[in-house]
Amino acid sequence: MKAFVITIDIPESHEVAEKCISSGKTYGVTVEKHMGVTPADNPTVLAAKLNIPTNRFRERYSRYENCLSAFLSHHSLWQWSVDNQEEVLILEHDAIFIDEVPRVPYKGILSIGAPSYGKFNTPTSIGLNRLVSKQYLPGAHAYIVNPNAAQILLNTARVSPAPTDLFISNALFDFVEEYYPWPVLVRDNFSTIQLEDGCLAKHRYSESYKVL
Repeated sequence: MKAFVITIDIPESHEVAEKCISSGKTYGVTVEKHMGVTPADNPTVLAAKLNIPTNRFRERYSRYENCLSAFLSHHSLWQWSVDNQEEVLILEHDAIFIDEVPRVPYKGILSIGAPSYGKFNTPTSIGLNRLVSKQYLPGAHAYIVNPNAAQILLNTARVSPAPTDLFISNALFDFVEEYYPWPVLVRDNFSTIQLEDGCLAKHRYSESYKVL
């Protein structure tokens, strides 16, 4: 299984991505950087070329171009999975491993990241569960996707895309599961996507939290 951490070309992102990579080594996971899309890449034009509608990326909690760029960064790794016919562990730059990644049979997408914002439910059983912590990814910072599911994500992205965590949801897909206890968590002290209103729900939010 390949593992990639989405990184953007600013010092803060590289710094936390290196911590993600280092923590992965502790648990036998080799993580490579995957350079993500940024507003400088003109994500609206890129989305149009990919036939991805953009209206649902304009909302009160995030900056439009940054939110769309994050989605397109994940989209590029779904495409990588399809092109290479290989499952892939997708991480965001502030993800940290705290345990081994489970190797269990899963339907299509396996979330392994602890919820990072807002209210959530704790699974009632250890191991593989249907997605119950939220009805959508509890933060898109750590999940495994196989090529079949990646192709469905790509197809659906041309019809009803949304911010990545909301997009990968029980409402749209019947193959989203999660593993508990979660072996990956977020140690974030800045956001490159959310506005201040969007940061308030983050579990690690404080007066020192930065919007970059």
